[in-house]
Amino acid sequence: QVQLVESGGGLVQAGGSLRLSCAASGRTFSSYATGWFRQAPGKDREFVAVISWSGGNLYYTYYRDSVKGRFTISRDNAKNTVYLQMNSLKPEDTAVYYCAAAPLGGRYAYTPSTFNQYDYWGQGTQVTVSS
Repeated sequence: QVQLVESGGGLVQAGGSLRLSCAASGRTFSSYATGWFRQAPGKDREFVAVISWSGGNLYYTYYRDSVKGRFTISRDNAKNTVYLQMNSLKPEDTAVYYCAAAPLGGRYAYTPSTFNQYDYWGQGTQVTVSS
């Protein structure tokens, strides 16, 4: 079992920045790929970014196209925490952001990007970008 708790959401003006954190507890955090999803009102939950660790300094990341160059995902295995640095925020980034964990299952460079690949989810944190 893995428990995930998000923090760092809030209200920001367009062009501003926020950093989301996802603190994990439970089983070995490093054996999971950790992703961020978001859900805007009336829309489906969508993939944002994912990071996995393959040992040493080998981290693999994958982003949805609309956030490439603006968002950066990172992780600190020692702190069992994943971060999502969001810069140049746009009103269309407004959503509840969820952290999720998917077991690596021995896979190398595993960067899952679909909802059903993830076993554990946090409760979400609201991000609102005003124009």
